[in-house]
Amino acid sequence: MFLSVATTHRPATDLGFLLHKHPDRLHETELNFGKAWLFYPEATDERCEAALVLDVDPVGLVRGKGQADGLLDQYVNDRPYAASSFLSVALNKTLRTAMTGVSKDRQELADADIPLEAVVTPLPLRGGEALVRTLFEPLGWTVDLTPPRALARRPALRATAD
Repeated sequence: MFLSVATTHRPATDLGFLLHKHPDRLHETELNFGKAWLFYPEATDERCEAALVLDVDPVGLVRGKGQADGLLDQYVNDRPYAASSFLSVALNKTLRTAMTGVSKDRQELADADIPLEAVVTPLPLRGGEALVRTLFEPLGWTVDLTPPRALARRPALRATAD
């Protein structure tokens, strides 16, 4: 699972202050079901992008749970690859301080409207495209749903706000 948040606000590297994560470091978080890493694939004054990558341990998820429909069902599934509540937990554990909206060093930046782009890949769309648009467009976000070739039923969600 993958979540990316980017900005073109100047200087864009101020995103590190908002997320409480330094752009020059790899940030690793241990979770009950795997690991999450937050890193910055791009960190310039013009554009800064923070990526949260989640690695779900499918064996750890079923260890000690007994047999469901069979051993194969326990180990072969899409849970490690589709954005789900696992991503929500990883966000909470990795970016808990940032989600308070408080910045000890740059509160004026935390209170400012800045351009953001968020990408979630892959994202199940149980409510369909209409539901996603209903959730994000009233907030002023532009929504682009792009189904990847291999996962046509699980498109990426790209939402931008100015």
